[in-house]
Amino acid sequence: MLKKVLIANRGEIAVRVIRACRELGIATVAVFSEVDRGALHVRLADEAYCIGPAPASESYLNITSILDAARRSGADAVHPGYGFLSEQPRFSRACLDAGLIFVGPGPEAQERLGDKLAARRAAAAARVPIAPGALEPVPDVMAAQRLAAELGYPVMLKAAGGGGGKGMRLVHSPDELPLVWHTAQGEARSAFGDPTLYLEKAIPEPRHVEVQILADLHGRVVALGERECSVQRRHQKVIEEAPSPAVTPELRRALCEAAVTVARLAGYTSAGTVEFLLDSTGHFYFLEMNARLQVEHPVTELVTGIDIVKWQLRIAAGEPLSFRQEDVMMRGAAIEARIYAEDPLNGFVPSTGTIEALREPAGPGVRVDSACYLGMEVPVYYDPLLAKLICWGEDRAEALARLRRALDEYLIAGVDTTLPFHRFAVRNEAFLAGQLSTAFVEREWLPYLEQRARAADRQAAQLAAVGAVLAARRRTPVSSGMPNGVPQTSSRWKLAGRIEALEGR
Repeated sequence: MLKKVLIANRGEIAVRVIRACRELGIATVAVFSEVDRGALHVRLADEAYCIGPAPASESYLNITSILDAARRSGADAVHPGYGFLSEQPRFSRACLDAGLIFVGPGPEAQERLGDKLAARRAAAAARVPIAPGALEPVPDVMAAQRLAAELGYPVMLKAAGGGGGKGMRLVHSPDELPLVWHTAQGEARSAFGDPTLYLEKAIPEPRHVEVQILADLHGRVVALGERECSVQRRHQKVIEEAPSPAVTPELRRALCEAAVTVARLAGYTSAGTVEFLLDSTGHFYFLEMNARLQVEHPVTELVTGIDIVKWQLRIAAGEPLSFRQEDVMMRGAAIEARIYAEDPLNGFVPSTGTIEALREPAGPGVRVDSACYLGMEVPVYYDPLLAKLICWGEDRAEALARLRRALDEYLIAGVDTTLPFHRFAVRNEAFLAGQLSTAFVEREWLPYLEQRARAADRQAAQLAAVGAVLAARRRTPVSSGMPNGVPQTSSRWKLAGRIEALEGR
């Protein structure tokens, strides 16, 4: 087993890895930027080293500083978490060159899978279904227009070297393509240092379904079942669950076989995720493989009983998987709500500030993966993910009931969060029925906000009318000949009835 692991990340995933290491008896080393000096992962680790100023480019993306911290601490391994350097072959190669074990796939597998076009070609060669489209980079707008005309609109532009929704744009018509092309290309260049784009046929309102795999250093690859990740905003996931409400046992077998095939082709080791799009007819298409731990891994852990992070560490140490494919069983259902520091009432705009009040839910079937604490400063420099709320139940209905209860218990004050969106989702009829697609936010949440806005306008108009009546009443001349100063021109009962009617009583 490994002796000391440096976690090259921050936030809730750094806390998650630290806890897994502690249960395995492995010492932990945290790294932090100057703005994260008081962060929870820093407090929980056995050692901690500052690796630079707040901007990620000068700290969590600074390979030299991270490797220097590993050398000073005497760590024998590095866990990259997710995001930052987790899918950068140059980082895993630098770790290996420094004599460190990289807890994840090797640089060769990362390079094969990091190039989305190469992954599409490999999947097609293995007869894994892919969405119709390019297998080579699309060189310019004119070539993109020709291919889009062949495929038929809508089409999807994608960055060849990225993921997480960066450099990805849906194009509905030829007129949109030139502007969208330049926008996607600029975003890809900024996010990944690679402006290469490709184009594929857009699948209308698909479900996003992915398969978790584990692969050891001895040739065994096992699929741990699927996750439904269709509820997204800006192509990034917000709610995930396992199993998918749309996946039958037969489809599950086909998805898992395809995922294992892709992983074997790539020579993959460690934990990874093969992502698919599922259309309305039940056909699936390979999307990409993420060569790292996924944010949503807890839902798979809860339904399989397999600790994915611990197995990452064991695999890195050379331990073979102790179970076979036939041993993997999915029991019950689990649903995860990602709690972001974002304002869902205002286009999911990121929010910063100080957490002034915090109450995290608990109880049967409730798990919270969090890095939050009272007085925590939410910085502007990093991804706004604060925590993950995951609920398990004997079936989807019980998991949803627990999630509703837990969301109502959850309190974070001082910054805007996505809690209002989640509370809406778990009571939404389409969500409850499992009628999900990547257009859920546009189809369900945005109309709900518009309805709220109209209701607020009506209420404001009613209050204004009531105010006008009351103001008029105060201005009406009083007749000394009437008892209690009631105006001669009005009946007290009629006036009260008008006010009640305006107030909706």
